[in-house]
Amino acid sequence: MLNLIWLMLLIFGIAAAAIGGDITIVTRALTSSAKEAIDIVLGFIGIICFWLGMMRIAEKSGLVRQLARLLDPLINLLFPSIPPGHPAKGSIMMNMAANLLGMGSAATPLGLKAMEELQQLNPDKSEASPAMCTFLAVNTSAITLIPATVVALRAAAGSRNPTEIVGTTLVATFCSSATAIILDAHFRRRDRLRRGRQ
Repeated sequence: MLNLIWLMLLIFGIAAAAIGGDITIVTRALTSSAKEAIDIVLGFIGIICFWLGMMRIAEKSGLVRQLARLLDPLINLLFPSIPPGHPAKGSIMMNMAANLLGMGSAATPLGLKAMEELQQLNPDKSEASPAMCTFLAVNTSAITLIPATVVALRAAAGSRNPTEIVGTTLVATFCSSATAIILDAHFRRRDRLRRGRQ
C-alpha cells in the first residue's frame, strides 16, 4: 500500500510539473532533495554513533541494569503472567530502558527478543497473549527522557536548539504511555468479562 502511495505522489508530481510547463523542475527537485537527504544522513550518523556508544557505556557500566532494576516493580505490575526470573522480563526491562534513553534503534532488537520470549509463554501460538499486547502498547508509546534520535535529526537538519523538544517530548510520551496502559487494562478487563460470560 505504501509503495502505491509513493508511486501516486510521484506520478501526480510529474503530471503537475508537465501541466505547469516546466518538467525540469522535477529533475531539480530530485537532485536538491537527494543532496539534502545525504547531508542529513551524514550528520545523523555521527550523532547516532555517539548515542549508541553512550548506550553501550551505560550498559557496560551497569547503568542500564540499574535502570532496569528500578523498572522491576512496574514490570511485575504490567506483566503478572510472566513467571519470576523468566528471560522475557530482562528483555522487556532492557527495551524499556533503551526507550527511556530515546534509543529506538537499540530498543528494537530488544523488543523483538522480548516478543519471541513472550511467544514461548503463550499457550495459544496463533493469537497474541495479553502480555504480548501489553508489551506492544507500552513499547509503542514508551516514555522518553532523552529523545536522542529526534535530537540527532534536528541537529543534522541545522536546528539552532535541537534539545528544546526534551520537555515537550517527556510530557507527550508520558501522556501516550499512561493512555496506552489505561486502555490496555480496560480491554483486558473487558476481555476477561466477555470470556467469563461464555
